[in-house]
Amino acid sequence: MSEQNAQFNLVQLGNVANTCTCFNLRKATRVVTQFFDEQLKPSGLLITQFTILVAIAQAGSGTINDLADLLVMDRTTLTRNLKPLEREGFVAIQPGEDRRIRVVSLTAKGRNALAVALPLWERAQTSVIDGLGQQQWNSLLIALNDTVSLAYEN
Repeated sequence: MSEQNAQFNLVQLGNVANTCTCFNLRKATRVVTQFFDEQLKPSGLLITQFTILVAIAQAGSGTINDLADLLVMDRTTLTRNLKPLEREGFVAIQPGEDRRIRVVSLTAKGRNALAVALPLWERAQTSVIDGLGQQQWNSLLIALNDTVSLAYEN
């Protein structure tokens, strides 16, 4: 491919930055993640780890595929995120009935970590809801759920 002098329409680029669904969701996600990570710091967990532990606790135990579906995550990404949790002793990963399937469960240490992190999460969650206001929070939650549903339809 020959190199061309690429030109961009600055108005169009500004439109992308202001209106692109993905751009704005990722920007909001980064800010919210940083806030929750800071609030959860005393627990030693990141928000990404916390949400995985919550999903495992909800499932009781589950296959990596089932957990990936629940979390709307790629299986390989989930596997990569489980490694530090397993290394820290928060989760146990055992072979399933079929050797290709692996089952994930919380350990006692994982349940304790979740118990320590939960009130920190509740405080962070309350702070976000108070900052947005209950009505705006409800609307945001509905919009986020609708967005996830839309992605599954396509």
